[in-house]
Amino acid sequence: MILGMDTSSDTMTIALFHEGVVLGEYTTNLKKNHSVRLLKAIALLMEECGVKPTDLEKIAVAKGPGSYTGLRIGVTVAKTMAWDAKIPIVGVSSLALLAENGLYFSGKVVALMDARRGNVYAGVYQANSNHDKMENIVTDSHIALTDLLEPFKESKEAILFIGTLTEQICDTVSETLGERAIFARADTTYSQASTLVKLAEKLDGELADNFVPDYLKLAEAESKWLESRRSE
Repeated sequence: MILGMDTSSDTMTIALFHEGVVLGEYTTNLKKNHSVRLLKAIALLMEECGVKPTDLEKIAVAKGPGSYTGLRIGVTVAKTMAWDAKIPIVGVSSLALLAENGLYFSGKVVALMDARRGNVYAGVYQANSNHDKMENIVTDSHIALTDLLEPFKESKEAILFIGTLTEQICDTVSETLGERAIFARADTTYSQASTLVKLAEKLDGELADNFVPDYLKLAEAESKWLESRRSE
């Protein structure tokens, strides 16, 4: 039995998975505080599915990148539950989860999130020959949007962009790539915990004590603190 959760963005999604079947999934795509909703949602889903905490064998969580606050909420809950139950925790890239929505697209899939100030969190993925798995062909990174798009300028193939994107990001992508830029439908722009738990099924995981989120970039306050320490 696997419990999965993702709170790395405005989307809060949780799911239960057992022996190849998604028993239940709860997803909202709202700008609300995950900290007051996540535990209640987990308790409700487990009750509806008739699952007890002792039934869980693994906890899966989106490990980032994404919202610092959102990531910390999800990772803290996942680590606490895994530690208490003495079961492994599996972290999956938030961008990899988004990219899975493009599994049946024939070309490159760019999963991205707005990182502000002209930057994005992005990874480039492509389905394998069987279209049963997305492969990461350009490592997830924090990058300027213009730099991300540069390698695609000379390409003639269509490229699928997945993520809840700002109008400014969409305009920049369209201006750079023209008709070759394809944007995912609204219902496929956010992650789903049902995807997370299915990916986690094949991963061993690690001890909760050792697990850390993958921010890809320090929070602004942390960056300023480190910079001030270097200048002392």
